Amino acid sequence: MRFGILIAIALAALMNVAMAQSKHPQDVQKINAALPTAKITPAQRAQVINLRNEGEAFHNAGQHGKAEVVLEQAKAILRVR
Repeated sequence: MRFGILIAIALAALMNVAMAQSKHPQDVQKINAALPTAKITPAQRAQVINLRNEGEAFHNAGQHGKAEVVLEQAKAILRVR
């Protein structure tokens, strides 16, 4: 019984990592696609680019929680889902 629970927890953790690895590059693509036509100030544009770069760096470093936070901030500024 305990062994089954441990396996379930391990599988759930692996699924989260796998989902994060595919989600973050998609978020970066959405941000890149929205930037050219976004109606935002130059300061906001600079902030979005900085957040996008940070998110990509966090993702590449395996810090998926941090990547999620900064990429969501960038998407919020751009009003992208």
